[in-house]
Amino acid sequence: MDRLKQIESFVAVATKGSLTAAANAEGVAPAVIGRRIDALEERLGVKLLLRTTRRITLTHEGSAFLEDCQRLLTDLANAEASVSAGGVKASGHLRVTAPAGFGRRHVAPLVPKFLSLHPEVSLSLNLSDRVVDIVNEGFDCAVRVGDLSDSSLVSLRLADNRRLCVASPEYLRRRGTPRHPSELNQHECLTLSSDASQTRGWAFMIDGQLTHLRPPGRLDCSDGQVLHDWCLAGMGIAWRSTWEVEGHIASGKLVSILDEYAAPPNGIYAVFPQRKHLPLRVRLWIDFLKHTYGDPHYWASAQTA
Repeated sequence: MDRLKQIESFVAVATKGSLTAAANAEGVAPAVIGRRIDALEERLGVKLLLRTTRRITLTHEGSAFLEDCQRLLTDLANAEASVSAGGVKASGHLRVTAPAGFGRRHVAPLVPKFLSLHPEVSLSLNLSDRVVDIVNEGFDCAVRVGDLSDSSLVSLRLADNRRLCVASPEYLRRRGTPRHPSELNQHECLTLSSDASQTRGWAFMIDGQLTHLRPPGRLDCSDGQVLHDWCLAGMGIAWRSTWEVEGHIASGKLVSILDEYAAPPNGIYAVFPQRKHLPLRVRLWIDFLKHTYGDPHYWASAQTA
């Protein structure tokens, strides 16, 4: 006789209070439930239930065993849910945070599709360029770009992210194409002025060494989107992330330069609190991001306007 069926029947009888109620819930005869309980007690060599004509009560051993069985059945349900969304539907509220620029382009547009796949889930999206304390501020998951600082949080790399020097074809026709990072001194370079960004300058691999340069330019701005727009307008060379420019490179609106000197990629990550059992809605959201960002065609086709 199936051990799991015995345990399920025992839990049903203990929680519902009678063989008949447990049998009705499963759609079998009470005698079937009784035989399962008998077999379970015989196998364990202990009495779990005291049955009279009026009621059923748990023995001391039965009470202790019930707690273990309920935990076992819950763990089993969680295990099944982790590999299949068909058995248990995701539900509840999901709180997500992401950097403002990346979130506008590559997180917010994905939300409608995710919610259509999981209609019982609701979602709040916070876009902020500060590093959000997801534990103390109650977020389920953060999407982060770049090198991660050491923390007690769990991270999953979703995709690689590189930084490229880019310029419009019109700018390169007018000013020429630099062949080495040192030649950036002869060009208009569009740089971030924020004290919190690119503090070490633009990164390149030169003679096998990671090297940071601070290129000159008449224009700087604290907003990366403005730099991107200036670059599209032919006002200079910018050092931007692939998530921002790959679409425009594919369409020919921007040209990547100095690729042979590009620094090694960093990453795009899902970051979440360290928990033994993540809610199904969080697991499905992370899987959805990984599947989407893992498709190389996504980055070339993603909206960049």
